[in-house]
Amino acid sequence: MLPDEVKKKLEKMHYGIVGNHSAVQICRWTKNAIRGDRGCWKEKFYGIKSSGCCEMTPSVMWCENSCVHCWRPIELNLGKTIPEIDDPIEILNNVVKKRTELLEGFGGNKNVDKKIFEEAKTPMLYTMSLCGEPTIYPRLGEMFKEIRKRGAVSFLVTNGQNPEVIKNFKQEELPTQITISTNASNKELFNKWHNSCNKDAWERFQKTLEVVNSLEGKVRRVIRMTLVKVGEGETPKLNNLNNMKEEHLPEYAALIKKANPDFVHIKGFKSVGYSRSRMGYDKQPWFKELVEYANKLLLEINKVSDKKYIVGGKDERCCVVMLAQEGKKLKIEKY
Repeated sequence: MLPDEVKKKLEKMHYGIVGNHSAVQICRWTKNAIRGDRGCWKEKFYGIKSSGCCEMTPSVMWCENSCVHCWRPIELNLGKTIPEIDDPIEILNNVVKKRTELLEGFGGNKNVDKKIFEEAKTPMLYTMSLCGEPTIYPRLGEMFKEIRKRGAVSFLVTNGQNPEVIKNFKQEELPTQITISTNASNKELFNKWHNSCNKDAWERFQKTLEVVNSLEGKVRRVIRMTLVKVGEGETPKLNNLNNMKEEHLPEYAALIKKANPDFVHIKGFKSVGYSRSRMGYDKQPWFKELVEYANKLLLEINKVSDKKYIVGGKDERCCVVMLAQEGKKLKIEKY
């Protein structure tokens, strides 16, 4: 159960707390889409409307890692074991209910399309990337199975510290898409970056890449990189800590070859939320720098991979470049 102090801080940040360990929040792109603006890169690349995206977590403040770039409140981490486990169907029902409550203010906005607003109340995408590590929740497979029954898409974003959880999913328990956060190219950088409570964190991550490879054809698989450049003085302590040097390129390519993902998301770090106290705006790469690095990485991947990758999409507003295995279908049609 969440301590009252933690719960109050999360609610102040407009998290909707659900049960003992889950939460939901309305992201800026969902708000934009309901107001009639464009959605995020998920809509652009994969065709899933941002207005119907439900950003949630079944383990809001439980995580093995304390990543330096994370804009979530990692300072409030509660460890890697949830003491009281809620039922997955009850969690989903209450997530939808809480999300609807959080959306109610849009109903009185005369500039909001009423049809879009009403449709948005029924989530068509459950993105487990809000906060905490989803694979810590022991009934995650049941939750994905239920989401599929509801005719919706599910995205799992994981730090790769629990490979057995992913390996043990039955076919009907797999999400629509699995995304592995890959923010460091070697063990030394990995340990500095993630500050994991697991002594064998790098080895667990490597095992997860192998598991992802074994799931080819069973689930959509993604490697996600959040890139941070050398700083210029805003946060002197971390000025030199970065993960986008030229020397990292062959190492990233080797990791990507091991995972054999369908897609690679290369995103630029943003100094927002709690990450501001650790890394300032000077650590944010410009979009042109991100594109340049992505193009170099593409060359390295195609040198070592058995599969050919291409640039599948770019979105300057979200500061993301997506690489895709040639021939892979981007749009999600079957949930």
